[in-house]
Amino acid sequence: MQTCSHLATQPKPRLAPRTPGCEECLKTGGRWVHLRLCLACGHVGCCDSSPGKHATKHFRTTQHPVIQSFEPGEDWGWCYVDDQELGPFPPAR
Repeated sequence: MQTCSHLATQPKPRLAPRTPGCEECLKTGGRWVHLRLCLACGHVGCCDSSPGKHATKHFRTTQHPVIQSFEPGEDWGWCYVDDQELGPFPPAR
């Protein structure tokens, strides 16, 4: 996997997740399939296979470019701007 210039702009050290599950789904009683962690602000959103697609909606609202999987045992990330997989990353949990 490759890196992108957006990864270098993320806060160090990485921010802690703001919630244990999808922030919006937890508020509305929604459900998710997989979770993604925004590396810019710690927002946890659901993946595009989930009904709410809140991780992508968060990117569109905030323009925070880099997420990583918030699933146990997964170490990959994604840059929305470059449309590129990133990693491996240290575990998010």
